[in-house]
Amino acid sequence: MLITADRILTGSGTYMEDGAILVEGATITAVGPRTQLAARAGADETHLAFPGATVVPGLIDAHVHVVFDGSSDPVAALRASDDEHLLSEMRRRADQLVRSGVTTVRDLGDRNHLALRLDDEIARGSTPGPRVVSAGTPLTTPGGHCYFLGGEVSGETAVRDLVRRNLAAGAGVIKVMATGGGLTKDGPKSWQSQFSVDELRALVDEAHQAGVPVAAHAHGADGITAVVDAGVDTIEHCSWMTEDGFGLRREVLNKIVDQGIAVCPAVSPHWQMVPRVFGEERAKVLFGQVREMAEAGVRLIAGTDAGVQRTGFDGTLVPALAFYAHLGIPNTRIVDMATSHAADALGLGRSTGRIASGLRADLLVVDGDPLADLDALKQISAVIAAGQVHKPDSVTDRP
Repeated sequence: MLITADRILTGSGTYMEDGAILVEGATITAVGPRTQLAARAGADETHLAFPGATVVPGLIDAHVHVVFDGSSDPVAALRASDDEHLLSEMRRRADQLVRSGVTTVRDLGDRNHLALRLDDEIARGSTPGPRVVSAGTPLTTPGGHCYFLGGEVSGETAVRDLVRRNLAAGAGVIKVMATGGGLTKDGPKSWQSQFSVDELRALVDEAHQAGVPVAAHAHGADGITAVVDAGVDTIEHCSWMTEDGFGLRREVLNKIVDQGIAVCPAVSPHWQMVPRVFGEERAKVLFGQVREMAEAGVRLIAGTDAGVQRTGFDGTLVPALAFYAHLGIPNTRIVDMATSHAADALGLGRSTGRIASGLRADLLVVDGDPLADLDALKQISAVIAAGQVHKPDSVTDRP
C-alpha cells in the first residue's frame, strides 16, 4: 500500500513535504519523497492519495479503562453487567477509539482480564480497534480504590503474587493504586496513601524483573513521594493532593525529572468544567501544577481516563490535548505527548509512535496542519492501525 500526502510528520515538529509511505502488511517499509516511492510501489499497489492532508503517527491514549462505560455511574454499570456483556460493549468502544484516530491505548485496570481478551481479538483481526496495552487487574488494598475490580492485596508476598498472575496472563504494564480515588466512593480519600514503600518496591521489583513497566495511580503528595522512591515508570494523575488542598513538592519533582519518570495527568476532555466544579482557586492551583511540571522538564504524556464518569471513547483525546495548549505548551510538544513520548513511556518506542521504516503502520491522516492548529486532528480522512485502513466512504482507493 502506498500512502501519499502533502505533509508527513517524520520527527518532532518536522514535516516531509510531498511525501509517501509504503506499507506491507502491518509494517512501514519505507518513508520518502512521493516521486521515489511511487516508482517503487508498482502498478498494482493500492494507492491512498490525500492531497492537502497531513499524516501523523496514530495517536496514543495512555490512560483508559475500556471496561467502564463513561456514564454518570460507571461502577454501578460494571457491577450490573456480566463479563460477556462487558466484552461486547468493550468491542464497540474499541471501534470508537480507532475511528477517532487512536491506534494504541494503555488500559490501566479492568475486571477478569477482559482487556487482554479484547486485545487478542484486535490482534487477530476479528475486532476493529487499537492495540491495547493492558494492566490486567490493578493492585489495591482491601477496600481500596477500585477494589471491585478484584485486585485487593496486603503485604509484599500478596503483592508479588498478583503481579506474577497479571504477567502470566499477558499484562504489558502493572498498575498500582498508590492512593485513593474519587471513583471509589466508599474507599480511601484521594490524598490518602494505600501501600507502604516496601510493598511498592516489591511490586516494582517483580514487574521490572520481567521487563514490564509500572504505572502508579497517585493523587496524594505522600503517595507521589512513595512511588517515586519505589522507582515506578509512570505516575497517573500526579495532582499533589494533601488533606488541606494541594502541595507540589519541588524536591520530589526534581527526582521525577532525574529518574525519567513520565507523568500522565489523565486530563478529561471536559477540563474546562474544572473551575465550575472545584472552584476558580483550586482549578488555578491544579492547572498551575501541570504547567510547573512541564516547565521543569517532566516528560508528560497524553491520556484521558476514558471510561470514568462522563468520559467516553469517541473523540475524547483531542479535546483533552487542548488543555495543554491552554497552559501554553507548544503544539509540537503536545503532538509528541500523544505519539512518540507516549510510545516511549509505554515501552513501545521501537514499534510505534513515529513514522519510520520498520515500525508498525499506525498512522492518522488529517486535513490541515496539526502543528499549527490542534483541531486539525479532528478532521480525519483515514486511520491506519497495524496496516488496517479505517476511512470515511468519501475516501477512495486508487490503483
